[in-house]
Amino acid sequence: MNTTAAIFLMAVAMAAHGQVKLILHGDDFGMSHSANRATIELLETNSISSASIMVPCPWVLEAAEYARTHPQKDIGLHLTLTSEWQKYRWGTVASRDQVKGLLDPEGYMWRSVQQVAMHATAAEVETELRAQVEKAKALGIRFTHLDTHMGTLYARPDYFQVFEKLGKEYGVPILRLKPSPEAERAAPPAVVRYLLDNEQRFQNEKVFRLDSLLTDPTRGTKTLDERRAAYHKAIKALKPGVHMLIIHAGFLDEEMKGITSSAQARDWDYRTFINSQPFFKGANVQLAGWQDVTR
Repeated sequence: MNTTAAIFLMAVAMAAHGQVKLILHGDDFGMSHSANRATIELLETNSISSASIMVPCPWVLEAAEYARTHPQKDIGLHLTLTSEWQKYRWGTVASRDQVKGLLDPEGYMWRSVQQVAMHATAAEVETELRAQVEKAKALGIRFTHLDTHMGTLYARPDYFQVFEKLGKEYGVPILRLKPSPEAERAAPPAVVRYLLDNEQRFQNEKVFRLDSLLTDPTRGTKTLDERRAAYHKAIKALKPGVHMLIIHAGFLDEEMKGITSSAQARDWDYRTFINSQPFFKGANVQLAGWQDVTR
């Protein structure tokens, strides 16, 4: 039996037996020293089961060193095409003259997904993302999957096709969802049409897809206890299948406060999940990494 068939049968078997597998995932590894410290501690204590590295960011070398020296950890690449913070920015990995559409007037990546979609060609996107993957390989990162910072690769069908192409070429799964009303609401109409038009192909190829992606179940919470309760509620509500919950861990230190207004929320994510096991008592949920659910 080939690998893709085995993956498909595994997913069917899990659903049939009512098993819930959760990829508890730390985003933005490599963004800053604060994010790295928190993410590494969560990985070291097995409090999260996956993370992904932002290759263009200033603190990528620290994240890469951890990944290189801990090859058993489930670490992917957080393919990055935006630089959203007010005073903390980064540019492209590829030569600037090859990806002019990805750069704003200040010489950094655009701040928003919409700006990227308005200015950058799919060819420029492919050039930059290939440069990011090759740099990760040169740094010794054994990446288990590819995902997308701020969902930019879902902004246009041709961007998503680049995403698919790179996943196939490098032999790793990409962040891809099964059809659902929630998934359709999360993507632009043109991308939804592309995904629906290719649904039969995805089934025929038996590519791995998540049953759901939880990106912000804590919206509107104002305290640590409220945030914990919202996460707990979302996890307990998961149905049989493979799901992914994205968190953004960091510390409420001067570095993180200087980068983003979400410093407090990132500190709460760290404090919530540094001892994540209570969330799974009585919830029939098993933590899993990408390499667990796709092999």
